[in-house]
Amino acid sequence: MAQREGYRARAAYKLKEIDDQDHLIQAGITIVDLGSAPGSWSQYARNRLVELGKKNVRIEPGKPDGKIVAIDLLPMEAIADVTFLQGDFRDDDVVRQLESVLFQEGIQTQQKVDLVLSDMAPNLSGVAAADAARMEHLAELALEFSQLHLKQDGALLIKCFHGSGYSQIVESFKKVFKVVAPRKPQASRNRSAETFLLGRFLKSSS
Repeated sequence: MAQREGYRARAAYKLKEIDDQDHLIQAGITIVDLGSAPGSWSQYARNRLVELGKKNVRIEPGKPDGKIVAIDLLPMEAIADVTFLQGDFRDDDVVRQLESVLFQEGIQTQQKVDLVLSDMAPNLSGVAAADAARMEHLAELALEFSQLHLKQDGALLIKCFHGSGYSQIVESFKKVFKVVAPRKPQASRNRSAETFLLGRFLKSSS
């Protein structure tokens, strides 16, 4: 189905299921896709924003009603209307590029992000403790990024794995977000430990 519908990976359907349930992708929002390659989540987000754009007479036909920035260490084949930044999203140079994309001329202000997506996963070694630590590290990186760039009423969706270290990731999310919920889409194989964690509404940093 992914090939037939033009998606680069079946992961697009996992995001679609979660979006259908939680209505994460709304008209006019700004999305950052961390660890975006090969690009199926950005593809889905773009297609959804194009659908929403059909309801807005100010949006050119076939164009998305919103903005998507994809970031990855690996190269990624271009996706229409998606700005791709290759590099580490913690690096100052990449952050400056992101801020340049998010900067709204005319308003002269730094725009915050509505939704951060992360389908990142570490290269698994098969050693449970090491793999759990790597997964927890990626979750912490996504959380740190969200605290810096997310709107107060924004959302973060990440991939993680049930097992060692999962409860620590959930606790980290609860320190940052008011609402935290696990998601297990049907497109994710039943035997897989893969799950997704959704955080919404940042807690005050004070």
